[in-house]
Amino acid sequence: MTQKAPYRTPCQIYLITPPKIADLSAFARDLEAVLDAAPIAALQIRLKDATDYEIVAASKAITPIAHQHGVAVIMNDRVPLVKSLKLDGVHLGQSDMSLKEARQILGPEAMIGITCHNSRHLAMEAAENSADYVAFGAFFPTTTKEVLHMAELDTLSIWQESMEIPCVAIGGITADTAAEIYAAGADFIAVSGCVWNHPDGPVAGIKALTAALA
Repeated sequence: MTQKAPYRTPCQIYLITPPKIADLSAFARDLEAVLDAAPIAALQIRLKDATDYEIVAASKAITPIAHQHGVAVIMNDRVPLVKSLKLDGVHLGQSDMSLKEARQILGPEAMIGITCHNSRHLAMEAAENSADYVAFGAFFPTTTKEVLHMAELDTLSIWQESMEIPCVAIGGITADTAAEIYAAGADFIAVSGCVWNHPDGPVAGIKALTAALA
């Protein structure tokens, strides 16, 4: 892999849906307001406990809104649905379908990201096998998902200094901690709860995060 140039592009926001969407119409309105309020690079549909039918319905409601705002739509796992719904890509955990198999199904243009916890070894393997980004985390406690692996800021720093493939930082990141995560080396900051659960609403949440990264 080639070494990165000293100049870093601004950190971008990688937004993840709440783990459950009770009211799809209300969420679609909130999503549109959030995307109107701040630049978002990617949106991950992460509904782990939902049925395929529910995920298809959510995807069909969410994807047009995201695409109208120039936001790539990534699905967590469920590669066959990614293909049938013609989404932009998939995010895979270490226990999900292999990157090689997902690439064969989705083709060379699909965006594929891989969870690598706190392991540069796993991340380098992913990079060598054509992953488009690697994700490190969790960096802080989070209620969005069960945390089995905690990551260190040095992992981001070393990756940023030595590797070309972008890295995403994920796990418990808020407006209060986003700046230090970016300074450590994250190209993208993945967030969910700090936006959707913000006490003043999702728009206030995304604006606070954007201000912290400015």
